[in-house]
Amino acid sequence: MTRQTRSQPTGTPAPTHTAVPTHTAVPTHTAVPTHTAAPTHTAAPTHTAAPTDTTARTGTSEPVAALARPAGTFAMVAMDQRDSLRTMMAEHTGTPRDDIGDARMTAFKLSVARALGPYASALLIDRRYGFRELLDQRILPGTCAPVLAVDTLTQEPGGPVTDTALDPAVNPAAAATAGVRALKLLVIWRRDRHRDSRVATAARFVELCRAAGLASVLEPVARPTPEEEADGSFRLNDAIVEAAAELAPLRPSLYKCQVPDGGAGTVSGLAAEAARIDAVVDVPWVVLSQGVDPAAFPRAVEAACRAGASGFLAGRALWTSALGAADPEAALHGPCAERLRALGEIVDRHGRPWWDARPAGTRRGGDTA
Repeated sequence: MTRQTRSQPTGTPAPTHTAVPTHTAVPTHTAVPTHTAAPTHTAAPTHTAAPTDTTARTGTSEPVAALARPAGTFAMVAMDQRDSLRTMMAEHTGTPRDDIGDARMTAFKLSVARALGPYASALLIDRRYGFRELLDQRILPGTCAPVLAVDTLTQEPGGPVTDTALDPAVNPAAAATAGVRALKLLVIWRRDRHRDSRVATAARFVELCRAAGLASVLEPVARPTPEEEADGSFRLNDAIVEAAAELAPLRPSLYKCQVPDGGAGTVSGLAAEAARIDAVVDVPWVVLSQGVDPAAFPRAVEAACRAGASGFLAGRALWTSALGAADPEAALHGPCAERLRALGEIVDRHGRPWWDARPAGTRRGGDTA
């Protein structure tokens, strides 16, 4: 597939992200409890972040630039799992779920941030488990942008997320003041009677981010209806494309979606399926790792990038192996960090720079939204 890309001016160094301020009021209306932080380690070498003001590079200034690597691609860590993380920790450690306390979950999230932050262009976290500590302790380097999840989750203990809503306790303007660079909304997409309300919620989310000067990361996850599950008619790849055609026209700063075929198959086969996503998404897009074998994730990322994706925002494929490790800290700073570093090389080699996608606020044909 041949693409026309805009040339990138050379010779202008890319500044790092603005340092996150300390002791700034929590960008929510609900106090977040403080937990004991995990032990610190010497930070690994970092790359230089892409500038937030990209006028010199692209003729525009886009909030999404704060989440990108210098090449215009994305290598981002997701650490916003809530009850799902509690279940995973129980399964990998043999500890009963009820014994996995909030403090233990928070400590693991902060350990991930310390170990992987130096290699990530952004890190996503939820406000309940570790967000306040992440900012107050200035854990992330200036090259890793904080992203805040603003979704409330409907989820039975030990089960999957079945629905989401916008968290009314999050104040986007206050989050921006605190140093957050983007907000993320998960949407559980189904072919059911709630499709219109989900689109309306996603549209409101994108507009709230735009008004606050923040990048919007919209994450639809396609799931079958009970009827589709019963009769076996659900086809993941078709649902991913249908969801993208329905929600990407809302023009989020970044569209995050599932990998076709769960990442199983060849690079060429996966890329052919991912090209169907690219055909209906006019904004920069990235893939997630849920449902993908961690060993297959690098191949899945390469395939998606060859089809037009700009990188990934992933959690499980990066840090799951540390959950049951004899020394989780050593696993995070060793194999997990190396995995993220290698994935960063893949997205830089094969990914589409975000500035080669249409800027948020425009549509096909150049019309302004």
